[in-house]
Amino acid sequence: MKRCPWAETHPLLTAYHDEEWGVPQYDEERLFELLILESAQAGLSWLTVLKKREGYRDAFAQFDVEKVAAFDQQKIEGLCQSPHIIQNRRKIAAAVNNARQFIAIAEKHGSFSRFLWSFVDNKPITNHWKNPSDVPASTPLSARLSGELKKRGFTFVGPIICYSYMQAVGMVNDHLIHCFCHGKSF
Repeated sequence: MKRCPWAETHPLLTAYHDEEWGVPQYDEERLFELLILESAQAGLSWLTVLKKREGYRDAFAQFDVEKVAAFDQQKIEGLCQSPHIIQNRRKIAAAVNNARQFIAIAEKHGSFSRFLWSFVDNKPITNHWKNPSDVPASTPLSARLSGELKKRGFTFVGPIICYSYMQAVGMVNDHLIHCFCHGKSF
């Protein structure tokens, strides 16, 4: 089977690529999980985050957005000491803040999923890239999503993080055209 080249460098990346990346997600808990993980990735490799994913699940209450939104300063300080997640105070505080903003958007729009998917008219964008170098790091659409999230109080959601998030949740299918996942129907 042919895959996107980045997915062939480690078993965790292979599994993520084959089973998750580019698959449309509408479940609120999964959308929140991927938002937190993508924000945690800033400046790091995705493999680093995947290796700590179980630690994140434990540290962030299995990504129960209501529980994370209730984390206080003491909880944040404790998480900053955890070797099971990325020990970056700003990223951890952003996760708690973003949980609160996630809830606010869900309340206003009926769900975070509805808000998010409106950026692509509820239909995934399928690109037709031939080479890894063709895949952009960000797009005007990811910049627009980033701006809207920032306007609503989110942090660690720049255009590059937003584009990675859009790929992760299947809003954008950036599997290369030779990859067996490119033509999958989800």
